[in-house]
Amino acid sequence: MRTPSFLSDRLREFLSVKRIATLPELKQALGTDVDITVFRKLKELSYRSSYSHRGRYYTLDGIPQFDPQGLWSFHEVWFSRWGNLVITLEAFVSAAPQGYFANELQQLLHVEVKDALLQLVEQHRVARQPVTGLFLYGSHDAALRRRQVLARQALSDIPGSASADVSPEELQASLVLFSSLLDERQRRLYAGLESLKLGRGGDQKLAKLLQLDPSAVAHGRKQLLAQEVEKERVRKPGAGRKPVEKNAPSNFAKNILDNSLFNRYA
Repeated sequence: MRTPSFLSDRLREFLSVKRIATLPELKQALGTDVDITVFRKLKELSYRSSYSHRGRYYTLDGIPQFDPQGLWSFHEVWFSRWGNLVITLEAFVSAAPQGYFANELQQLLHVEVKDALLQLVEQHRVARQPVTGLFLYGSHDAALRRRQVLARQALSDIPGSASADVSPEELQASLVLFSSLLDERQRRLYAGLESLKLGRGGDQKLAKLLQLDPSAVAHGRKQLLAQEVEKERVRKPGAGRKPVEKNAPSNFAKNILDNSLFNRYA
């Protein structure tokens, strides 16, 4: 008896129209009752499964149009550039300059995240630390996590904190201090993140406040938008382009006080 032949092109044509589908729908489109046959053909085409809806939906690699955060949804089904929910959470938490609280991740990813976060903590892939009564999830690397906590305390509107009592000048000084703790690459990405928050003109404002070249801020911003953040060698201190102007400590402190960039936090 001749073995039935199934063509992966059937799935390609089906998903190019439907965009996403469940396993029963894919079996029907392919004309088989065998799960492994569908997955074999999907593998030939290169596919992704959703991180929402318990991974029950599938699509092809070329279909999702990921946003700057690496997410894509279709009919309220969510897919991630990184893969399943656990891997996606690990990527988000490890790369976040300020870490994340669970409720923030739930709002970003549109799914319940507590069980997956607990799994990551138990596997020592991320760590959590109490901050004003809430668990802040951050990098498993202690030094990076410390920077995330400092950034959170300086920038985030944490319920129950005294941030509302901090003057714009004090907050600006804290931002400059935090930036000084970072290496060159981290400082560039941090400045790029703040530039995204400010919008038009943000590159120049952050460059002036943090004594960076505007092109470095723009580069960090573009890296974040393109999700092109990878581990790389940090340039040795003193290498690269010199600062446009080196202020004496007294003048630099005066510039911080005169700068109105972060009045939005008042």
